[in-house]
Amino acid sequence: MQALGLFCLAIGVIFSIKERVYLMMWRSSTEPRQSNLSNAIAQLVGTAGGIYLSFELLLSFLKVPENWLNETGLIVEPLALFSLVLAIVQPFAIRAWIKIKK
Repeated sequence: MQALGLFCLAIGVIFSIKERVYLMMWRSSTEPRQSNLSNAIAQLVGTAGGIYLSFELLLSFLKVPENWLNETGLIVEPLALFSLVLAIVQPFAIRAWIKIKK
């Protein structure tokens, strides 16, 4: 079951990076830059890290005990997994928002 979850997560990361590369193609300029793929990976990791830190600070501020999520039996931290899933979904939500606004 965990292997299936990790496989789905990996597929989600690949599709999210592909979508981020597509969105960045339209924002390119004439100055030399890093490749769109490296920017997309850095953006995905940065977004997931920012979401994770925000959740950690929120839980710390609310004084929620740290062990309330650790009893799930997952091999990854649930809060980090949730942050990564939100970061994976973000570019698809942006594309949907752009289509809705048109």
